[in-house]
Amino acid sequence: MNPSERIDKYIAALTDWRGQMLANIRKIIQDADPEIIEQWKWMGSPVFSHHGLILVANAHKDKVKLTFSQGVNLPDPDRIFNAGLQGNKWRAIDLHEGDGINARALKNMIRAAAAYNLAGLKGKSPANARGLRAKVRKEAKVRKK
Repeated sequence: MNPSERIDKYIAALTDWRGQMLANIRKIIQDADPEIIEQWKWMGSPVFSHHGLILVANAHKDKVKLTFSQGVNLPDPDRIFNAGLQGNKWRAIDLHEGDGINARALKNMIRAAAAYNLAGLKGKSPANARGLRAKVRKEAKVRKK
């Protein structure tokens, strides 16, 4: 069974809200980055990569957890990270039953993680890697005039 089939099976086995939540998240991930690679690692965890690990998605008893491997290095203007904030590298999003998903913010986070991985340089921010820093500066100058 390939990794995508294992993830399909994993989601299908979750017959409560967590299965639907993971299915929705998976769709958002695929929409955010069509080049994302689905993997199955660490004895049963769906993993999503692009030029390196982006995030791990797990269903726990009372939540769905999305853990970004380079979370500390990613901009979070929408403040979607709500777990693992004290870690040295990883940041997470814990989603509980009834929680909504900010699809736009999650897509932006996935794209920033892919850009960070692509940059491959310590100290180079994801915004700089995507060319956004210059755009933000230009917009700020226009607004000041």
